[in-house]
Amino acid sequence: MKTLKITLLFALSLILVNCGNDKKKEEKESVKIGASSSSSSSAKKSDENVTEVVLLATDMMQFDKNEIRVPAGKKVKLTLRHTGKQPVEVMGHNFVLLTMGTEIPAFGAKASAARDNGYIPEGTDAVIVHTKMLGGGQSDTIEFDAPEPGTYDFICSFPGHYSVMKGKFIVE
Repeated sequence: MKTLKITLLFALSLILVNCGNDKKKEEKESVKIGASSSSSSSAKKSDENVTEVVLLATDMMQFDKNEIRVPAGKKVKLTLRHTGKQPVEVMGHNFVLLTMGTEIPAFGAKASAARDNGYIPEGTDAVIVHTKMLGGGQSDTIEFDAPEPGTYDFICSFPGHYSVMKGKFIVE
C-alpha cells in the first residue's frame, strides 16, 4: 500500500511538471563555445584546448540548456550543478552523453534498473561520458575529449527524467 502511494505521488508529480508552461522550454539557452567573441556566463574557454560548460539542473526536472555546442578536437570540462534542494534519492540528476543512434527510451529503461550503479547500465557502449548522480546543492565536474563531429543526445538517467531532461550536444 505504501509503495502504491509513493508510485502514485511520483506519477502525479511527473504529470504536473509536464503540464507546465511550454514557454520555459522555449527560453532554454543554447550555448555555442569557441565560435564568437561573446560567451555566456555559464560557458567559457579557459585556454585554447579546454572548453568549459556549466549545466544547471533543477528540482523541476529541467536542464538550463537544451543545446551545447563545442569545437571538435578540444577537451571539454563540464560541470553539472544541481541547484535544487531535493535529496538524490528523490530528485537525483546527472549528465549522460550518449553515442549517436542510441535509442533513448530503451536506454532509459535499462538505466532505471541500474540503481546500484548510479542509474548507468553496466556493460553498455551507449555512454560516452557521465557525471555522478547528484542531489540538491551538489555539483560534479568531468573532463573529456570532444567526440567526433556530429550531434549527440544528452540526458539525465534518473528514472523517468530522460523524457524531459534531454538536449543535443553538437560537436563542430
